[in-house]
Amino acid sequence: MTRPSRPADRGRFITIEGPEGAGKTSQSARLEALLRDDGISVIRTREPGGTSLGERIRELLLAGGSSAGPIDPLADALLFSAARRQLVEEVIRPALEAGTTVVCARYADSTLAYQGYGAGIPIDQLQTLERIATGGLRPDLTILLDLPAEVGLGRKAPDDQTRFELAFDLPFHRRVRDGFLAIAASEPERFAIVDAEPAEAQVWDDVRRAVMHRLLGNSGPAGEPEPQGERIQP
Repeated sequence: MTRPSRPADRGRFITIEGPEGAGKTSQSARLEALLRDDGISVIRTREPGGTSLGERIRELLLAGGSSAGPIDPLADALLFSAARRQLVEEVIRPALEAGTTVVCARYADSTLAYQGYGAGIPIDQLQTLERIATGGLRPDLTILLDLPAEVGLGRKAPDDQTRFELAFDLPFHRRVRDGFLAIAASEPERFAIVDAEPAEAQVWDDVRRAVMHRLLGNSGPAGEPEPQGERIQP
């Protein structure tokens, strides 16, 4: 897919995606710190959330426990998209237009992976919904933190489990992982796939390399291979 060229003074839009337990929050925080230390104006946000409305929708979508009834997959997609629309218009687009780089933990690819590949909503319907919610705003770079579903689920502490760990079975989460990989394969120019199974420090080194090569034009240490969108192995 060919995206419009990015104005020279526009900020970069970087998203961190992946299945449960992949480390999106910690890696996005590390990336924010790296960019800030490099003198780049940057903000970090998350989905769902990042705005007053988005955080209220987040509570509805992620709440677990016996009091949380089932949510229809399309209703899920619509709620995620409502939170996304508010985040794009209130936070992400204004920041980018002001020249600020945005690091976002999850974005529209998560809806395709979870409600599409995981729950079975037709992908073309979700892509239409994505275009409406985002106004066509797409990331400059997406880091996919990939690991087996059972490994990621095993990392989640009991007090850190959401509805998606509590109410969805392992086959669902395996379909989600497969979905992320399929999306990445369809847009190799946007994605860098990082193996998220090793220790956090090793994963971070691979994330850093991908961002340095793909967005900042930094060739890195001599002899270090440049990521080309395929899986980055430790």
